[in-house]
Amino acid sequence: MPAGTLGFTASGRLTRDEYHDQLMAPIREVIDRGDTLNFLFATDPDFAGLDMGALYEDVKAAGTIGLRRHSAFGRFAIVTDKDWLRHGVSAFGWLSPGELKIFEPAELDHAKAWVGAGS
Repeated sequence: MPAGTLGFTASGRLTRDEYHDQLMAPIREVIDRGDTLNFLFATDPDFAGLDMGALYEDVKAAGTIGLRRHSAFGRFAIVTDKDWLRHGVSAFGWLSPGELKIFEPAELDHAKAWVGAGS
């Protein structure tokens, strides 16, 4: 990942503990430092979404971090071939803080460069 960015790859079903410890902990560190958050979220072919605990944490984070610290968010790239995720982002992406863009898996290097340009 380019300097000043975070990158995550998800596979299987993301659990509450994985969401909290591996995804949100680094995001909170960046925001707490006062840095702009630019990150990339990529899905492996077997990614099946979030379990109910992770979904709850995601909704909670949207209210606590997304709304209260809206200006901390820079660029957010989603790299996926999952139609259900693309449709969800198309429908609700406007609620996301910062600039959001979706990429195909073959465009991973382009997605990294785009996220890095926001740093």
